[in-house]
Amino acid sequence: MARDLTNPAVSLLLTDFIPFRLNRLAEAVSQNLSSIYRDRFGLEIPEWRVLVTVGERLDCTAQHIVLSTRMHKTRVSRAVASLRKRKLIQRASNSEDGREMRLRLTKAGERVYAVLVPLALERERALLSCLTIASGRLLHGSDTIRRIAGAGRRGMIGRLLASPNRGQSPRSTASRMPAPSSNVRESQLSTRTQT
Repeated sequence: MARDLTNPAVSLLLTDFIPFRLNRLAEAVSQNLSSIYRDRFGLEIPEWRVLVTVGERLDCTAQHIVLSTRMHKTRVSRAVASLRKRKLIQRASNSEDGREMRLRLTKAGERVYAVLVPLALERERALLSCLTIASGRLLHGSDTIRRIAGAGRRGMIGRLLASPNRGQSPRSTASRMPAPSSNVRESQLSTRTQT
């Protein structure tokens, strides 16, 4: 049953909740892609993201990877270390800033990238083949996803800045959060997937 978006919601059916549905979609797509990078190349998700991000730029920094993939710097650091150990990427000092390290694909990394990227793009085409041309353009050809992500970030940041509890940990403010609506039944919540 779809929600009526014109009326204020008094209950929440998790399976109709757009953030939950986007999360489930992202997880399903990630699992689908993993058969390429995990099964064929032995790469985990962070390593795959780092390898592809480094491969698209001549000189890439860990900071760029953090910003473009939205992975935590610790995950990026571990993925870089793993890829360096496998000799798929290498580090070089930045001539302008000796503290900053540039990342580049090695020859072996370039070979993996050259095989991996066409397979990933083909998988993307296969996943999108169920869409009409108009839907595909809306999803891929426009800024739809970027706008949704930007609105979410601006909304969260705006609320944090306006909050009287700014600077406190989420745990300290959680006790002041209102209890969930009694209109939400436990049977409506899925415990299999997190948003």
